[in-house]
Amino acid sequence: MNLPEYVRLVEVGPRDGLQNEQRPISVADKVRLVDDLSACGLSCIEVGSFVSPKWVPQMAGSAEVFAAIEWRPGVTYAALTPNLKGLEAALAAGVREVAVFASASERFSQRNINCSIDESLQRFEPLMQLAHEQGLRVRGYVSCVLGCPYEGAIAKEQVAAVAKTLFAMGCYEISLGDTIGVGTPNATRRLIETVGREVPRERLAGHFHDTFGQALVNVYASLQEGVEVFDASVAGLGGCPYAKGATGNVATEDVLYLLNGLGIRTGIDLAALSTAGQRICNVLGKTNGSRVGAALGAASRAE
Repeated sequence: MNLPEYVRLVEVGPRDGLQNEQRPISVADKVRLVDDLSACGLSCIEVGSFVSPKWVPQMAGSAEVFAAIEWRPGVTYAALTPNLKGLEAALAAGVREVAVFASASERFSQRNINCSIDESLQRFEPLMQLAHEQGLRVRGYVSCVLGCPYEGAIAKEQVAAVAKTLFAMGCYEISLGDTIGVGTPNATRRLIETVGREVPRERLAGHFHDTFGQALVNVYASLQEGVEVFDASVAGLGGCPYAKGATGNVATEDVLYLLNGLGIRTGIDLAALSTAGQRICNVLGKTNGSRVGAALGAASRAE
């Protein structure tokens, strides 16, 4: 079994993690988090999203965050831009990489963004055109790839069709999201096998939630299938809104610990990352959602 020598981790905590938090978070705390993360050696950080604060209150102030962070050479600072207005705001903020998202579930698409899958993809066409004219890289997310809170199981072929369309539209990478965290290793491997017929595996990323405790084994299964990019959230920030009390994103520290144990390079400092995770947890007044982060913190306090 040949595992990759290097894996790129995409840190989504400042966006996907914080957007579900109930306690208000200041721009200064968001900036500190992003700067802490970039100092750890992460090469790609999703800083925020340009959406209406009416729908996602925690993402208000994303422009101010981008204006205040330390832009380190070699680090990509990305933003989620679900529509043309969001892209225009991102451009004004100096963002050079954006992300769009579509669902593999018709019912989830209707419930989440009030349109069909096909309609959501059509809405991206002017956004993609402007992004390419401005030289921006666009990343595509596909949600509910291993299950939907409304439909249950999702056909692998449906996921592949959505991923293929986003890739053909110009997304340089497609992140496959197990939005409700129901996937298991065999299902993950079968999914990648199917999607990989439509999108090159080197252009796929894994985005696993840990609702049922399967995120790390799904990461490992994806590594076995040749996936070399994974989304993760420092301290496991971000709950699952479809399963009350359940965990959300897999913790970046936990994924990094796994990769370190496999001898896979990432360029990320685990100790510094753990410190960053605990710092934002202290700000939020919550328990660290990373098992590795909590263990390292306990060991540090015991010294």
